Amino acid sequence: MRILLFILLFLSFAYALGLVLANNADIGVNLLFSQAPAMNLGLLLILCMILGIIIGLLLALLMFRVLQNKWEISRLQKQNNSLQEQLDQAKVVIDRQANAPTVEEAVYGASNVRIDNDSNRIANPSDATVLSKRKLD
Repeated sequence: MRILLFILLFLSFAYALGLVLANNADIGVNLLFSQAPAMNLGLLLILCMILGIIIGLLLALLMFRVLQNKWEISRLQKQNNSLQEQLDQAKVVIDRQANAPTVEEAVYGASNVRIDNDSNRIANPSDATVLSKRKLD
């Protein structure tokens, strides 16, 4: 990797040197509101290329961050949808458990279960489903 980087750096330096030698005329640059001093055309081309590369890299980094944020947003939305589905499933399970019959209802019937809290008496002796709570000594 270092060798490839060294070769790329050498080629860009050689290209810049070739531009300076091939374009050795002095020209003035009009910057709309001011006039830059006359300078070598090759040097001006190199400065413009370097400036363009720097601006391009900054814009690329900015666009990468924008894309990275979009990827993160879409990932979080998928995760949010998944968690919402899990929450809905958990609510269904909780509702089923809340509406499930208790042990007394399942054994003695859903509508006739009545526990008498008095010590030893049953409110209606003819009702076979009435239970009484007794203290065991």
